[in-house]
This record gives sequence, structure tokens and C-alpha cells, in this order.
Amino acid sequence: MIVGLTGGIACGKSTVANILKGMGATVIDADVVARQVVEPGTDGLHAIQQQFGNRVLTANGELDRDEMRAIILDEPSAKAALEAITHPRIRRSILDAVKTAFDSGATIAFVEAALLVETGSYALYPHLWVVCCDEPVQVKRLVSRNQCSVEEALKWINAQMATAQKASYATQVIHNNGSLGELKRQVEAAFHQLTELPPDQG
Repeated sequence: MIVGLTGGIACGKSTVANILKGMGATVIDADVVARQVVEPGTDGLHAIQQQFGNRVLTANGELDRDEMRAIILDEPSAKAALEAITHPRIRRSILDAVKTAFDSGATIAFVEAALLVETGSYALYPHLWVVCCDEPVQVKRLVSRNQCSVEEALKWINAQMATAQKASYATQVIHNNGSLGELKRQVEAAFHQLTELPPDQG
């Protein structure tokens, strides 16, 4: 059984992932995988260098993310070119990680990623958990986490897909408006409900 795990900014997706890990569940972080596929020496980084030239490499031979962001802003076609290189490699690495987990005895693997709905990748997962919270709570958490103003927090939130819209794709919505203890109880209940599904629904 493979489960997608996503949510709005500062809604607690990573906290839910940590709770699941604490329960012994396998959680694959797509952000970590995305960094791994462009590490020095990988064919992913080589392909990026071939596409964009040495300007996208730091003096240490790593991907210069600031330069890459600048190129994407200046050249509209650059984002699609970069994604054509990275996305297949990320998907392949995630599938390899899932296979390794199942070969090691796991029965459920969660794939944690911020943009599952936006990229359409949610369709790859038979189950999708979306972590949500009310906007005032979201703003408060983002202000605290990023040490920013309320106005800046709202800009970050409004720049993304509305959490309620993401939730409309979910098979399980995790509401994170309360304490960590309340969140943990909710995650545990949802996890146990998932593990009790008949095999043909997994």
C-alpha cells in the first residue's frame, strides 16, 4: 500500500511524517530524493550541466540553486527543461525506495511531498493524506517558523494552492488545529484504519 502525504505550508505535514516514523511506518521524503538525484557525480547533475552549462555549478561542483532559480525566472522554458531532467529521476528513485521498503517487510509506505496535488502526482497514489489547519493557525505558525510578518505569511499562503482545494483530493484529511497530542491521536487512528483495509483496497 502506497500513501501520498501532503498539505499546505505550515500545516504540519512534516510533523505528521515524524509521528508516522515514530510508529514505525516507512516515510519517503520527496524533497530529500530531489536533492539526491542532483548530487555531484549523478547523471542528473550531469544532464543539468549539459543543458544549462557550467554556470549552474558552484566552485565545489554542486548544483548552484540560486543560479538555477535566476535562470528559471529569466527563461520561461528553463523550468520545463529542468523538470524534464529531474522529475523522471525523482519518480524512479521514489519507486526504488518504495520497493526497497516492501522488500524489507514494510506493508505501507508514505511518500511525503509538498506539491503532490499541484503536479498531478497524487493520481499515482491510491490513498492521499492531506494535512490541513485553519488559516489563522497557519499564519501564526508560519510567522513563528519563518520569523516573518503576518503580511509576508499571507503572501506565502496565498501564493500556493488553497489547502481546502488540496483537501478535496484527499482520501484522508488530517486536521491540525490543536495540540501535538491531539494530532498524534488523529494520525494513529487514521493509520490503524488504513491498516485494517481489505487487501484489494490497499
